[in-house]
Amino acid sequence: MATPNEAKIGFATLSDGKTAGETIHGKTSGETIQLQLTAEVLILLREEYVQREVDVEENGNESVLDSVRTVVVHREKVGGLGLSVKGGSEHKPLVPAMISRIIPGQAAAKTIQLYVGDAILKVNDVNIETYTHDQVMEALKTAGDVVTLTVRYFKPAAVFLNKSSDPSSFNDNERNISPPGVILPRLEKQWVVYSSIPLLYAYLTRYVGQTDQLRINSFELVGIDGNTSGVLHFDDSHSLAEWVAAITNNILSLLNQMIKMMNRLLLPEEQIQYMGWTQERGSPGNSTHGWRPKFVALKGPDIYLFDVPPMQSRDWMRCDTVFQVYECMFKILQDSELLDDKQHCCSIQTCSKETIYLTLESRSDLLQLEKAWYRTNHSAVTKLKSKTFGCVHHGRLSGLTLDIDVGFSLYDSETKTYLWTYKFSRLKGSSDDGKQTLKLHFSSDKEGQTETKKVECSSLQLLLYCIHSFLSAKLASVDPSFLANM
Repeated sequence: MATPNEAKIGFATLSDGKTAGETIHGKTSGETIQLQLTAEVLILLREEYVQREVDVEENGNESVLDSVRTVVVHREKVGGLGLSVKGGSEHKPLVPAMISRIIPGQAAAKTIQLYVGDAILKVNDVNIETYTHDQVMEALKTAGDVVTLTVRYFKPAAVFLNKSSDPSSFNDNERNISPPGVILPRLEKQWVVYSSIPLLYAYLTRYVGQTDQLRINSFELVGIDGNTSGVLHFDDSHSLAEWVAAITNNILSLLNQMIKMMNRLLLPEEQIQYMGWTQERGSPGNSTHGWRPKFVALKGPDIYLFDVPPMQSRDWMRCDTVFQVYECMFKILQDSELLDDKQHCCSIQTCSKETIYLTLESRSDLLQLEKAWYRTNHSAVTKLKSKTFGCVHHGRLSGLTLDIDVGFSLYDSETKTYLWTYKFSRLKGSSDDGKQTLKLHFSSDKEGQTETKKVECSSLQLLLYCIHSFLSAKLASVDPSFLANM
């Protein structure tokens, strides 16, 4: 398995990923890309032609480069002028009409005065420098049987018009590909950096954007600035797994470093337990019910959901989606509870009856979020110590208190006394009507018997979530292995 801060070099096939079928069904098309992974960035390189510099002494006499030449070409019945032309005034920046190919043995080649890279300035004394490509071709076509071309050699263009610029590679009929004494620089294929994705706050996904469709042997890396690697396809699942593990481990390492740096500036009760990317699914029936990236952070007693990771302290205060963890219910979804084909999903139910559906890239990522949730909850409840809910007991106003040390207590507002107290360990179960009535079943002092206490609370959902949070926090307090094994 890959380890954090792994350096890695390899190859993948890059596709634009515009259609799911390119990779979902194991099919892919695109160019070969070299990948270079460092601790902080994924670098993408593509193979391009790079000009090799030629010494001036090696280049010989290039006086022809500065001269305007007039060449007469006799059109032939078969083959015409025997040349091809590229460029025209429609190109921005302006590219003159240039001879891109001279056909061996035909009219242009027979003059021994025209070369690939010659810019055509005039046709029969008519200036065509401002002509479009189509206009140039029409001028050449209608110029007659004897055509006078006014040309100037343009070496930079010649290099790219003729990528096989080594004169030794030409046959005798192609020696006039460049002027005598002019040695074109060789174009060599090299791996050139064309994109790099910083790993800090980046996320990797194997799914087609906003869908539950899993790409085969492919993933996409998206940087914090929205810059993307494109869809990178690998030959087999083993190569894919290695790259996914290496990249995600490096991302996690950078996030952990960022968390440590931020925590140095925060109070103990405001420490960050977790930061990372998830995908959130919109509610069914909502026009935006597809999956979209959400950056999740567990800080202090709260869970934050950002569209963009927090870069400054004020970003935390501006977050629109914030909930206290002990007032929510976290649950890893079973297969029967999944909303679609996305795997590794969880739900967060809030006291406002809102349900947030999240998915992570792997089972390991999901379990890390779960562990961080319970650590955050334990810290928050331990800091809070107790929470009281207004309720009605036997028709009288009361207060049901959850206390991390004491357990459940019911305070009667009329007599100003506690009517009953039970430790958390004595709770055997509960039932409710989904509205406001809650029954708590405690073990009795008499063996094998239970005592049921009934209360009515207008904030029933919030009360139930807090009971669950206090119970899990208490379990973590009396059994340290609870959090260690999460």
